[in-house]
Amino acid sequence: MSVGVGDEGGAGAVKDDAKPLRSISAKSFGYRFVKRAFDIVFSLCVIAVGFAPVALLCLIVCLESPGSPIYLQQRVGHYGVPLRILKLRTMVADSEDVEKYLSPEQLAQWKSERKVDCDPRVTRVGALLRKTSLDELPQFLNVLAGSMSVVGPRPVVEDELAAYGDDLRTFLSAKPGITGWWQVQARNDATYEDGSRQELELYYVRHASLALDARVIAGTVCSIFKGTGK
Repeated sequence: MSVGVGDEGGAGAVKDDAKPLRSISAKSFGYRFVKRAFDIVFSLCVIAVGFAPVALLCLIVCLESPGSPIYLQQRVGHYGVPLRILKLRTMVADSEDVEKYLSPEQLAQWKSERKVDCDPRVTRVGALLRKTSLDELPQFLNVLAGSMSVVGPRPVVEDELAAYGDDLRTFLSAKPGITGWWQVQARNDATYEDGSRQELELYYVRHASLALDARVIAGTVCSIFKGTGK
């Protein structure tokens, strides 16, 4: 298996010469049809209701930290296809210069888990957006376009693929989601290092159902009101 890198330095399509990735999708047509219909209807409702609030949040983000309020993040999507997700900016504009802001210990954590405790790059407004998960709102445009789902594994960067080992094909068989089983079960505790992150993501892929999706959505709503995002 080889992973290509796109022209913009992000994750490229995951290629496997032995067997097409699409062959591992075994969910029933009924489940996939209802899930996609829900994604379309729900994302349209969120976009319609959230347009004005998101515009206001964009203004607030710009007032605190100069730069574009919305940014594109390169991730690995469904079947390994490159995915560019939309998010409200929660960090300083030059946050990609990690060595400028992170200590050696924080840098090591970032390289391992793609997140940092008490990240100094996160703005005050950004911290609030993360706690309430409002920074994810623009991703409903990705859902409407069909590159993401409301519920699914979290979209990862290329460097995270190795953590899934022999289960990578299974992981990539599910469309990435705005929220998922990992987020509602142990978002701030599960790590790649101890294997718990992979277990939770793979559990969803292997047991995906409308009932499980409903549990994830209910858990997400509770997390938003509790402000347990990070």
